[in-house]
Amino acid sequence: MRLSKRPLRAVPTRRTAGVAALLLLAGLTPLLGGAPAGAAPTPPGCSNDPAARLSTVPSPESALGFPLGTGQERVVTNDEVRGYLKAVDAASDRVVTGVMATSVLGQPLPYAIVSDERHVRQGELQQIADDIRDLRDARRTKAKKAAETATDRPAIVWVTANVHGGEKSGTDAALKTLYELASGLSCAVAERNDNLVTVIVPTQNPDGRDASRRQNEYGFDMNRDWFARTQQETDGKIELLRQYPPQVFIDAHEMGGRQYFFPPNADPIHHEISSENVDWINRIGEANKAGFGFNGACGGAVTTECYFNYATYDLFFMGYGDTVPAAGFGAAGMTFEKGSASAVADRVQQQFHTQWSTLGWAAANKHEVLTSYFKIWTDALAEGRAGTLEPNEVVQPTNTVQFPVPDVTIRSYFLLPDRQLGDVRRLVERLRGMDVEVYEVTKPTKVPTARIFGGRTASDVTVPVGAYWIPMDQPQKHWIQAIMGEDPYVPFPYFYDVSSWSNPLLMGVDTIYTGDDVRPHAQLVRQINGGTTSAAGAKGSYAYPLDSAAAAELTFRLLGQGVPLVRDLDTSVVGFPAKSLTQEIDRLARSLGVTLSPSDAAASGSPMDLPDVGLFQGTGISTTSGSHGEARYVLGKRWGLDLKPVTTADINDNTPAFTGRTVLLVPDGSSSTGGLTAAGQANLRNWIAQGHTYVGLRNEGTRMARAAGLTSTTEKTKPADYRMIGSHLRVDVDGSSPVALGRPAEDFEFNNSDSILNPSSTGTNVLSYPSDDTFWANGYTVRSDVLKGTVALVDEPTGAGRAVLFAFNPLFRAYNENGLHLVANALLYPSGAAADRGAGRRTTGVDPARAAAAAQPVADDLGGEWRPISVEVAAGDRGRAEAVVARYTDTARVSVADGSAYLVIPNPAGLQADEHPFLRDLVAALRDARIPLRSLVG
Repeated sequence: MRLSKRPLRAVPTRRTAGVAALLLLAGLTPLLGGAPAGAAPTPPGCSNDPAARLSTVPSPESALGFPLGTGQERVVTNDEVRGYLKAVDAASDRVVTGVMATSVLGQPLPYAIVSDERHVRQGELQQIADDIRDLRDARRTKAKKAAETATDRPAIVWVTANVHGGEKSGTDAALKTLYELASGLSCAVAERNDNLVTVIVPTQNPDGRDASRRQNEYGFDMNRDWFARTQQETDGKIELLRQYPPQVFIDAHEMGGRQYFFPPNADPIHHEISSENVDWINRIGEANKAGFGFNGACGGAVTTECYFNYATYDLFFMGYGDTVPAAGFGAAGMTFEKGSASAVADRVQQQFHTQWSTLGWAAANKHEVLTSYFKIWTDALAEGRAGTLEPNEVVQPTNTVQFPVPDVTIRSYFLLPDRQLGDVRRLVERLRGMDVEVYEVTKPTKVPTARIFGGRTASDVTVPVGAYWIPMDQPQKHWIQAIMGEDPYVPFPYFYDVSSWSNPLLMGVDTIYTGDDVRPHAQLVRQINGGTTSAAGAKGSYAYPLDSAAAAELTFRLLGQGVPLVRDLDTSVVGFPAKSLTQEIDRLARSLGVTLSPSDAAASGSPMDLPDVGLFQGTGISTTSGSHGEARYVLGKRWGLDLKPVTTADINDNTPAFTGRTVLLVPDGSSSTGGLTAAGQANLRNWIAQGHTYVGLRNEGTRMARAAGLTSTTEKTKPADYRMIGSHLRVDVDGSSPVALGRPAEDFEFNNSDSILNPSSTGTNVLSYPSDDTFWANGYTVRSDVLKGTVALVDEPTGAGRAVLFAFNPLFRAYNENGLHLVANALLYPSGAAADRGAGRRTTGVDPARAAAAAQPVADDLGGEWRPISVEVAAGDRGRAEAVVARYTDTARVSVADGSAYLVIPNPAGLQADEHPFLRDLVAALRDARIPLRSLVG
């Protein structure tokens, strides 16, 4: 069978099974027997024998050659996953299959939908999905119709796995779940199929599965990619979610050890996740406790093949496979984690138990779930109309809300069109891609009281024509606030990821919001704007401002096609001859949201050249994750640049692989020198002096430059109680550097415990943190004032070239658009601009200030490409906390400030909390020792 590759345009084809027969199998788990507690009456015609199955549906043993779960000795391969889905689809009239996306390396990501055969017939499955989607909008679905749907229609449950490629057992368990639902004749199976449509996605990351690697081929952690949808695997999955919106969503993972986690979650929980979702999640947790088997709950002498709740796995950051189904789709989004040290058979069987128990709970409570699902969206409409935000809450019994959601009313957001229109429009498309209604303003509108992103307010603000209006009075109110909010309002200071992901701040676009009940003249956006608006004369030109990441992408694509571009170095406007315009270029500009303005005059400005970029992969650089992969994705895939690898040896030996490049980009990494010898550092200085550009990112990128005598910046020591948990800060922009072309005088920068750089005395401090009362930070920060007067980006000239150094990672997860624009400016740095703009040329010799900077001690690499682990307790608990930490590591650094003790544990590999080898156990041990945690940063 050929799998469908366009799931949104056609309902997958139903396959008819052969003649049914009973096959009685021994050794089945008791989970397959009996109906879940509280279930509807036993469906007629089902069997009380849990081993009763259709003989025509191939079992794992017959198709794969081995059982799944008990008795299994190895995990399945990608080919076996695809083959088994195909075989089951061909044999069972309960199953349809399709392909939701392809991976970076071209592998299909198949899915299966399984239910009672009457639900998956041609047309019926789509009608069920339509009816469920209608529950999400009380403006068009009346209460009577919603009640009928809750009674007559099945709920939709998703079972997904393997978003982290090396975490494989959930895939195998999902195949086992598929087999049981496709073949079983027991009443337990019938109850699930009668009441549920189950969407099974066995692997979300086939490339990572093949490589036994957490990340996909571009090194992205796709369990952080959900709201941005940068990776094609994520994007295809969310489109399928829009087609079959879930009420329950399982995301199966693995972790270290031999235990199992399922919710209730750890705090914090994002306030816009509905109370109904949290209730379902916690009740499903009770069902999983009852159905888990093995050694039951962990505790005391029970330490393996047991389950635990609450620890580590939160429900806060809007990039996870539980938070986005919850806030964006109204589902009980859940992360399940099985210890990878267990035997394959135990890992798969336990994953199957939780999947099966979850399906049982959903089936037994289907009517309640669908009734409450309608209420979630009805309440969202009412809250949006009133401008009310959901309150903060905690779920862990020992926690209390420390930071409540402030008393603020939000009825509308406005994206202003004065600059970065390409990125504004891309944000509009991101919102529309999650079914948010966005309107384009057609008549100027006055907003009496406005809040301006960056902590400011204004009165009587006129919103111009062309702005985009996002009213909160719509079903997706929760999702709008979750990704647009200026601050996520964390309830409790535990952080396993970042504390800010406000999309307007990430993009750096001008945005206001208001509690006023304004109703502007506006029209619903139905497609992205951009491209040509009218034709230029035959000898004329087209122009666009290079002021956005979207415009940067267009620029590199045009240069790659050989289109002659010029750029005005005062206005950052790019122009090209009208004769160069093709339908393909017009479509590309439209897809990027970039308007091409016609002129009868020829374009004028400085010629632009396509950079020949070398990507450093020498000492200290990971080529399978982090900013190296982000560079390959952004610069290589999106911008179309042919990146050339440059090694430490290439620079030390001055080989053509290095000297032939016009730009060298050094990603973040763990080395302070990149492994360069003194000769290599001299080679690097000489190469830059010839007119080339060095671009250094975060720790390794800036430290390697400093060691080579390319900058006078030095690193400022962070205080013990300093906390910068993936937050946004205002920065002042020095427009005298071409790196700042197209950026506003004030901008925003994303900081995740990055190095703190003192200003340069030998170059231009392009981005600086204000020293005065304009300083502003969001998210969760402590002692952020330490940053005042320091710099985030410098432009250091040497000879005819320069080193452009970012203290932060501007490519972070490829969703930091203003950072991407700055990188594009660095790559497109005009020839001679350093001298022309007064930065001054410097010889290849090392300036004394730079030599002094190079001689400074190198800061310890405590956090790698992420950040160190930090535990805060009361100063009086220092001794006890140190004793607990000492069981796991002897590397902790301890200090006391303002009544708190801080235990900082180095994390040089840059591991995040859910992949760290002992963080979860450490937190549990501190709790067992009854040591209250004031804050926790993972």
